[in-house]
Amino acid sequence: MTRIEKGEVMHAPQDAGSYRAEIRTTGGLVAWTLAWTASLALAHFGPGVWGDLQPVATWAAVVANLVVGVGWIVAFTRFLRALDELQRKILQDALAVALGAGWVVGFGYVVADAAGFIPVDVEIAVLPALMGAVFLTAFVIGKIRY
Repeated sequence: MTRIEKGEVMHAPQDAGSYRAEIRTTGGLVAWTLAWTASLALAHFGPGVWGDLQPVATWAAVVANLVVGVGWIVAFTRFLRALDELQRKILQDALAVALGAGWVVGFGYVVADAAGFIPVDVEIAVLPALMGAVFLTAFVIGKIRY
């Protein structure tokens, strides 16, 4: 038996199969994230390159972005399944907080704008940026907490 000193934390060893699965799904998630980001950039900036006279190319870029986005969702689901229970809980808690913040702030903005309380237009990109910041903060808090 191994003696554990006061204050020392003992971690359960992770078997090689689950470690390989986690690395494989992480690599897949990175690849799908990069592909989705590239397809989003193409859909957003492409019309400026090929001009407004090519609506078929623009629609193709938008559809490609949606298809790659579905692939990213599948890859993220596989990534979540490969994580150990504690990592999955931390990540899902952070995602829940970010989603909740997005809904509350997003709908709060819609109501305030409809009431005329928002004097300037706010770019839609502020919402995912806010959700990203909330997610990262909640994730770090979860890591510290557990």
